[in-house]
Amino acid sequence: MTFMDLEDPRYAYMFGFLQADGHLSAGTGQKGHLTVEISYRDIDILHAFQELCPYYSSIRERTRATNFAESHRSAIWTLCALEARNRLAELGIPYGKKSRRITPPRVPFSKRDYLRGVIDADGAVGLTAQGLPFVSLSTTSTAIATYLCRYTKLALGIPKTTSRNARDRAYNIMYMRELGVAVADHLYYPGSLALERKRSTAAEVSAWIRPAHMSPPRPRRSWTQLEDRLLLDAPTIAEAAEKLGRSEQSCNLRRWRLRKKHQTQGE
Repeated sequence: MTFMDLEDPRYAYMFGFLQADGHLSAGTGQKGHLTVEISYRDIDILHAFQELCPYYSSIRERTRATNFAESHRSAIWTLCALEARNRLAELGIPYGKKSRRITPPRVPFSKRDYLRGVIDADGAVGLTAQGLPFVSLSTTSTAIATYLCRYTKLALGIPKTTSRNARDRAYNIMYMRELGVAVADHLYYPGSLALERKRSTAAEVSAWIRPAHMSPPRPRRSWTQLEDRLLLDAPTIAEAAEKLGRSEQSCNLRRWRLRKKHQTQGE
């Protein structure tokens, strides 16, 4: 078994998780370490990483006050081996602050397992307060956000675009209802390595069926180049919506995206 062979689904998952939730620190000389700190309830995944790693590593726990709880119990996995750290850095986990700099691997890798690792660490799977299924990811990495959207389009036929939000400049990607079901069912397949609580929730999401009283999903209608020109030339959003047979909300959002794209290209 080669350490971090990303064509192995277990290592692909582990690498995605480490990219999102791990931290590589460099010390003096050849010293340094990789650490992952997560809630104690998820400690089983750290034991799985420890078993997959052929180098010595340790797991410890600590309890401390946080902004969310007076007594938060966490588990910390630490790996110091230089050879292991070099391999992780070579594959794409940079030292220090990395959230905006991480990218999908540039070597062959198991794609859906990698993305499941990223979502287990930085995403969410579940049901809303209204009982609607969803899979989501919040990331500040443009490369990761773009890759997830491209992957779900190619693998599942789900078109998705995203942009940074104004508040914290993060990308918040959400798949709801049938789209959430499809993504959860695809990523959390039987026997795959995952956080147990998210695997359990993913099974609930996958079992969701649209209630009879809920309106059926509207088919997605792609924008054509001609429609884009008509939209930009229209004097008002209301006139554009009437001419194109689309909602004002849809036209307003599309016009904003086109103008933003043109501004970016002109910079």
